[in-house]
Amino acid sequence: MVSKKALIIAYYWPPAGGPGVQRWLKFVKYLPEFGIEPIVYCPSNPNYPIVDESLVNELPKDITTIKQPINEPYRFAKLLSKNSSKTISSGVIPEKNNQSILEKLMLFIRGNFFIPDARKNWIKPSVRFLSNYIEKNNIDTIITTGPPHSLHLIGLKLKQTLNIKWVADFRDPWTTIGYHKSLKLLNFAKKKHIKLEQEVLNSADQIVVTSNHTMNEFSSKTNQPIEVITNGYDSHSVVVNEKDSKFTLSHIGSLLSDRNPRILWEVLSELIEENREFAVQFQLNLVGVVSQTITNSIKTNGLEKYLNLVGYVDHDEAIAYQKKSQLLLLIEIDSENTKAIIPGKLFEYMVSETPILAIGPRDSDIEQIIKSTNTGSYFSYSDKELLKAQILNHFDVYKKGSLKTNGIGLEKYSRRSLSQSLSKLLLDL
Repeated sequence: MVSKKALIIAYYWPPAGGPGVQRWLKFVKYLPEFGIEPIVYCPSNPNYPIVDESLVNELPKDITTIKQPINEPYRFAKLLSKNSSKTISSGVIPEKNNQSILEKLMLFIRGNFFIPDARKNWIKPSVRFLSNYIEKNNIDTIITTGPPHSLHLIGLKLKQTLNIKWVADFRDPWTTIGYHKSLKLLNFAKKKHIKLEQEVLNSADQIVVTSNHTMNEFSSKTNQPIEVITNGYDSHSVVVNEKDSKFTLSHIGSLLSDRNPRILWEVLSELIEENREFAVQFQLNLVGVVSQTITNSIKTNGLEKYLNLVGYVDHDEAIAYQKKSQLLLLIEIDSENTKAIIPGKLFEYMVSETPILAIGPRDSDIEQIIKSTNTGSYFSYSDKELLKAQILNHFDVYKKGSLKTNGIGLEKYSRRSLSQSLSKLLLDL
């Protein structure tokens, strides 16, 4: 029985591909079971760097979706360089030493002229349109989800002018997000980001974050209530009858330039050199957008002949790769800021029954989740010998035909369970 309407303001919505769309697509699927009627507001002409038409089929048949045009600078940037524009808009920023003059200029303009992000031009028209829509349709709760964090500014303006409750959902942090240091921000731009973040955190009635580290960060910046609701996994119909015959190590999703596990490439190169059987059976699958920095590093370590560069695939095919692979690779940037990042694919990895091999900063939320659910192993960037021993151990188990995991406590990460937690927050506002 639906008892409350909630207007969700989102940029990423089907047919957008990639991880950004999954969170709210799944919430919208399950919220009606728990008394919430979701209404989605999104752009009618977005510039999505990745498109996955298969996700359109996952939209609930009776969902109300309202759309308004958006004016994005990436359309004009394409006139200068289509490839650079698409690469940067998808989050794959070349390493500083490998950036062309045009790429440096585009990053500088993006960082200092489009604050908080390149979707800022959607704020004013959205506030105008939604002010009337909210009043006419008796909506008392709005939800903004970012990045792009400009959507939180839509929520801020609506909160300031209407008698509504506002939930700000942060899929990633704001001023400490990893790519900020690549945007060539001048001091005035850094200060403006901090000011806007502070306004949002102090004005929202409820803040929702995806990790404990982000909750701790925001708790030092505001006294408003903060709740951790992670991403999760959903049921699906993908069936894989048997695992790969080769010893496949697969990474599903984007591999950015900074997310380059050089110790892994070194370990794999050494194992191939030292173990003839490993060299015959090993294969590295990279499924998704991969930066040139990553492929160059792989080639430098003599792994090119073992590399299967698949590219972007739709969601169902990505799940199939997860289930049929022998090992799943999860990589996070080695920095203090990325301890708060929990990639959405982690939760789908966890229910694939395929062991996870994760590399990232010490004391991250990823490490805690993997260990508590018994779904894999986690290494820091200095754990080279431990990593090597673990891969060799997995290889020995693979040869016996029994390489799999038995996860524990996974139900709390199901999309349905997470939606129930969210519904309680919304009903209590």
